[in-house]
Amino acid sequence: MPNPKRRHSKRRTSTRRAHDFLSKPALAKCPNCHEMKQPHQVCPHCGHYKGKAAQEPAS
Repeated sequence: MPNPKRRHSKRRTSTRRAHDFLSKPALAKCPNCHEMKQPHQVCPHCGHYKGKAAQEPAS
């Protein structure tokens, strides 16, 4: 198996890691209670999905 012959520089390492960050989840406004929620998910505040009550709201 090949092994690295030289150490990678700090610049090369940080350049490679430039895209290794977490992005914020997308949010949309719930049409029922107008709270922010993730799209295509049941609203955690009112429990509605696509205009229907899908589950009991979380307390």
